[in-house]
Amino acid sequence: MATERILIVDDEETLCEVLKLNLENEGYDVDIAFSAEQALTLDLKQYSLILLDIMMGEISGIKMAKMLKADVTTADIPIIFCTARDSEDDMVMGLNIGADDYIMKPYTVRNVIARVKSVLRRTSGHKGNNIVQNEKPNILKVGGLHLDLEFKRCIVDDVEVKLARKEFELLAYLISHRGKICSREQILSRVWSDEVIVLDRTIDVNITRLRSKIGNYGSYIVTRSGFGYGFSD
Repeated sequence: MATERILIVDDEETLCEVLKLNLENEGYDVDIAFSAEQALTLDLKQYSLILLDIMMGEISGIKMAKMLKADVTTADIPIIFCTARDSEDDMVMGLNIGADDYIMKPYTVRNVIARVKSVLRRTSGHKGNNIVQNEKPNILKVGGLHLDLEFKRCIVDDVEVKLARKEFELLAYLISHRGKICSREQILSRVWSDEVIVLDRTIDVNITRLRSKIGNYGSYIVTRSGFGYGFSD
C-alpha cells in the first residue's frame, strides 16, 4: 500500500471529497484545503504531492505554486494543477513555474489517480539520494557539504563558509533540485523573485562565486549551455 501523503487544494468541496475518497481507497493519506490561504496554514513539508486548483480566491493556485517553489523547504514537493483553464498559455505557464503535471477539468477520477501515481513514481527516486534531510529537516547534505536552512550556514568539510544571501539561496535551490537542469527563468523566479530587474549575468556571477567558495563541491554545479544550471555529483 502507498504511504504518501497528498494535499488537495480546491474550492469545490464536492470534488475534493470525491478525490479524497478515491485516493484513500488507493492507500494514500489525503488532506483537503478549500483555499490557498487555508493550505498555507498547514505544515506543507509533510506532503508527498499537492493537487492544486488554479482559480481560487485572493491567492490563486499559480501564486501559491510560486510561493512553494520559492521556499527551499517545499520547492521539491510535486505539484499537479487541476483546473478548468485549458489554454496552451496557461498550461505552459503552469509547467514553467515547476508543476509536474497539468490536468484539465472536467476529468475522470481514474485519470487523476493515474497521473498521481506517475508523478510520484518519477519524483520519489530523487528523494534521499546523497541528500540527507531526515536527521534534521532543515539541513541539506551532500557528502561533506551541509546547508543549514534554519541558521543559514554553509559547512564544507567541517569548515563554515560565508555565503551571501543570494548565493546561499541559489545553492539550496540547486541542491533541492539535484539531478535536474534548472532554467535561468526558473532560477530567477525562485531566488530573485523579490527583485524588480535582474540580469541573466547575475546568475552567472553568483554561480562563479559559489564554485570558488565551496571547494571541490564547486564541480558539482554543472552548466548546460542554452538550458541552465544543475547540481550533480
